[in-house]
Parts: sequence; structure tokens; C-alpha cells
Amino acid sequence: MSLWSQVPTLCGEHVLLEPLAQAHADELRASLGDGVLSRAWYTNVPKPETVDAYVAAALKMQAAGDALAFVVRDATGEVVGSTRYYAMESEVPKLSIGYTWYAPRVQRTGLNTEAKLLLLGYAFETLGCISVFFETSWFNHASRAAIARLGAKQDGVLRGHKRHADGSIRDTVVFSIIESEWPAARRHLQYKLANHRVGEGAGQP
Repeated sequence: MSLWSQVPTLCGEHVLLEPLAQAHADELRASLGDGVLSRAWYTNVPKPETVDAYVAAALKMQAAGDALAFVVRDATGEVVGSTRYYAMESEVPKLSIGYTWYAPRVQRTGLNTEAKLLLLGYAFETLGCISVFFETSWFNHASRAAIARLGAKQDGVLRGHKRHADGSIRDTVVFSIIESEWPAARRHLQYKLANHRVGEGAGQP
């Protein structure tokens, strides 16, 4: 079986990424809490009551060869979110990383930095990608800033590209990291991760 059709398990100090399964639905629902993450109209974070359908749709996308979906666990083993590879083109090869959301308590921590380090490392170093893309809504300024902090460069804006979950038209901001940029981006993420460790050790938030 091709690596492009197998979901790897990626393990770090702060995070574990494992293949998403329907059995994770209850844990994902619990990580959403009162649904605050899904209130932003420009995101595609599931509501607690739609998690089962969300997981089913991700697995359908995966079965069609269009995605590799992960559930995200923190260092204690608790499920805190989900992410996936999508828009995969093994013949190029390239892919996108997205559909990412985390419980509020782990946002802006070392968990996301390490998760992206693991995902990008697997894409470039195991799958041999020449480029990895990130997409987000024009209105999702927090996401745009977070992607830029990874070391990705903005390629442009696709006007009227798709629709938000509420049906409104979405302009999509596209970022990418190309193969020649990966060594510097990797070093940058490793540096950020080391700083997270220092901060945590000193009791900083």
C-alpha cells in the first residue's frame, strides 16, 4: 500500500497524531466544550452536535484518496483536536495541511508548533513533497498570522474561491512552503519549540 494512502502515527514530546476513526467522536465532542470554537462564522470547526457527521465526512474524503485525517492528543493522551492532509497529488508530489482545530486550552502552546513540525517533516522527508500549502479564509486573521509564524509565505488570494460553512462566499488566502525552504522552516519551528519548553519550565503561559 502506498504511503499516500496510509495515515501515519506521528509522535512528539507535546503531541501525538494518530489516524482519525469514528470511535474518536465522543472524545472530539468533549474537546469542543460548549462549542465556542464553532461560533466564528468563517471557520469550519464542527459544532458538538455535528461531530459524528464531521468525522464521517473526513473518513469518506480519506477513502476517496483525497485526505489523510488525524486526531490530535496532548502529552497526557487527551484528545484536543483534529487535522489532516488534503488536496494530495502524489504525482507532483504536493499536498495541503488544514482542517485544523484545537481545544482552547492548547492553542498558542508548543502542541501546535510540534504538530506542524511533525506534519511538515513527514510531508517533505517521507513523502518527498516539493511543496506544502495552507489555506484559510480572508477573515480568519488569527489563522493567517499563525500560518505566517510557521515560516510559510503568502502566495496570494483566491477571490470567490469557495463557501464558508454558513454558505457565504469565501476568499481564500493561500500560503506555502517549498522544498528548498524546508530546512530553514524546520530550524525555525525547532527554535520556537525550544522556546516553548523554556517558557513552560519557567511557568509562563
